[in-house]
Amino acid sequence: MNPSMAITEAPGLFTADGLTGLIFLIMMAVTVIGGLIACCAERLVRAIAGLIVCFIGVAALYYFLNSPFVAMLQILIYVGAICITIAFAIMLAAPEESRKHGPAGPLSGPLGFISASLVAIGLIAMAMRTVFTSYPKINKGTVEEIGIEFLTTYAMVFELISIVLLIAIIGALVIARAGRSK
Repeated sequence: MNPSMAITEAPGLFTADGLTGLIFLIMMAVTVIGGLIACCAERLVRAIAGLIVCFIGVAALYYFLNSPFVAMLQILIYVGAICITIAFAIMLAAPEESRKHGPAGPLSGPLGFISASLVAIGLIAMAMRTVFTSYPKINKGTVEEIGIEFLTTYAMVFELISIVLLIAIIGALVIARAGRSK
């Protein structure tokens, strides 16, 4: 048998590659479960809690992809600022007087489940056939290098992100004020 045609075995669970894959799957599950809680919760406070879990899962994925700075920013900005601002807006707004239900037919639930299942099966099949390669690091990813890039190459993007965050905070305050004035 030709050595170049040798079949490589899948890594075992208790090897470094197997545990890395298991950790990645756990982080993906946390992200998806948090997203499902955020989408399916009937109470807004529970939806915010699901959104926080989802954002923490995304931060863990960033950390898994060797981007600790981006993971830290994910937690500081999205969990620490955006989600907390939304939570304050919900707490300051007036409670809903009645539930509002949209028009839904008897087939909307099963059809939604079937289409989501087909998409999930397609994505899983594509992921099983894809060969994932790891690329070498372009730079060290230190805070100093990132700071220099933010203040030179990406200065405009950095300023636009701060404007978006300012708009989000002002929008949350407007929503909260409108809820109290009713």
